[in-house]
Amino acid sequence: MLKTLDRYIIRQFLGTFFFILVLIMAIAVVFDISEKTEDFAKSSATFREIALEYYVNFVIYYSNLFSGLLIFLAVLLFTSRLAGRTEVIAMLSSGVSFPRFIRPYFIAATLLTALSLYVNVFLLPAANRTRLEFEKKHIWNAYKLEDEHLMREVAPGTIVYMERMEMKTGTASRFSLQHWEGRTLRSRLGCDHAVYDSVSGRWTLHDWMLRTMPGEDALQAREVLRRGDRMDTLIPFKPSDLGQRLAWAGALDRHALAEFIRAEKARGGQTAAVYEVEQHTRTAYPFATFVFTLIGVGIASRKVRGGTGVHLVLGVMLILVFIFLGKITSVAATNSGLDPLIAVWLPNIVFGAIGVWIYWKAPK
Repeated sequence: MLKTLDRYIIRQFLGTFFFILVLIMAIAVVFDISEKTEDFAKSSATFREIALEYYVNFVIYYSNLFSGLLIFLAVLLFTSRLAGRTEVIAMLSSGVSFPRFIRPYFIAATLLTALSLYVNVFLLPAANRTRLEFEKKHIWNAYKLEDEHLMREVAPGTIVYMERMEMKTGTASRFSLQHWEGRTLRSRLGCDHAVYDSVSGRWTLHDWMLRTMPGEDALQAREVLRRGDRMDTLIPFKPSDLGQRLAWAGALDRHALAEFIRAEKARGGQTAAVYEVEQHTRTAYPFATFVFTLIGVGIASRKVRGGTGVHLVLGVMLILVFIFLGKITSVAATNSGLDPLIAVWLPNIVFGAIGVWIYWKAPK
């Protein structure tokens, strides 16, 4: 059963956090409106769409994104005030141990971690999907794919090749579909250009030629060549398989994300690591709450000359290093082959060790 001390600290911790969160999100919305006013004016979006489809989900996304930093600031501010008023010293002098003192902090941190896990795994993908669809329709320019000579294995032994892909119109130039048996090419369907219909999921091939190679049986002893002006066909491949804005990774639920990673690895795509980082981040980031709480209490519980200002400077420096380390490990995972699981959890592990050291040195 929670005692008066626990209720007091939990109430102040959560109250400070949500106050800062509301304040920061209000500022973020105002700045975003000022930046996108012209885009909204040029678009056909109604006020209701802007408010409900964009800004509600905007707040959900950025609240979750900045929650770790804001939790850290809340712990620093609240605990620094306690230390500045010598309340921490009074608690410890009255016989309250330091582990007992930080217990309510971790009760509150557990509540925030559970909330963040729920948002990351269940709520945020749907919110991101709605927000990104709105941005795609009303704000973004068309996605451009600059790479040439693109190739994907869309099924075992089935290779799609194209010289270029125009993402805006879904048009592939110098398109071909090859079927292989082992190292033997059995057929090749090529065309001047192919157009993808996003509604039906079919490809329309223009000026096509189908070349079927001789088989080992007597039914086809020679090569067969067929030509045509137009062909509609289903191919287990769509333009977005070649690439899309990486922000869409956050719009996939956990099942779709796992399936995309599996399919991307199977077809030899280059973005599987990016999506694996997103997959592991959804779990690792909420647990960083415990790290931020431990470091924040350890720093701010010590009464120092300069008070809250000194605590904030130290805290902000640490959080910037944490963010920087996270960016380095993420880049290493996407570009240098570092295991995404290690890349995502490494900042938590490193700063968890720092937090334990700060806790050990904190006044008891």
